Amino acid sequence: MLYNVLIVEDDRQMAQSLAAQIGVLGHTVAIAYGPRMALQQLNQVIPDVILMDINMPGLNGLEVLRFLRRDPITANVPVIVVSANDSQEMIHAALRAGANAYIVKPPTIEAIEEALDRVVQLPPSLGGAPAQAPR
Repeated sequence: MLYNVLIVEDDRQMAQSLAAQIGVLGHTVAIAYGPRMALQQLNQVIPDVILMDINMPGLNGLEVLRFLRRDPITANVPVIVVSANDSQEMIHAALRAGANAYIVKPPTIEAIEEALDRVVQLPPSLGGAPAQAPR
């Protein structure tokens, strides 16, 4: 199954690397170079899944994740956190904030593919993505 993926990453090189890996898997990719750009893009199109960094300037990924979970339109869009922070404390904080999966940077293409397939196929009641039209 192919997905529309939004990457939220302030590091342009990492964003391009993630986009290339996801593109190799055949998925459609959009990049938001930071949380504010992501929120603007989400006003136009709702992706099937979001890959998001945690440590970003301004709003951090946890704050954005909490916002997404409170918004009825994005509440069920799966979010995969992609972060260099591999501490159990941060992983648990991301999952408590509403992340569906957590991948440590730099991710392998296999880790990305497995996480995408796992979170997008969850039923909506467990955080999977319902069918949604663009806003």
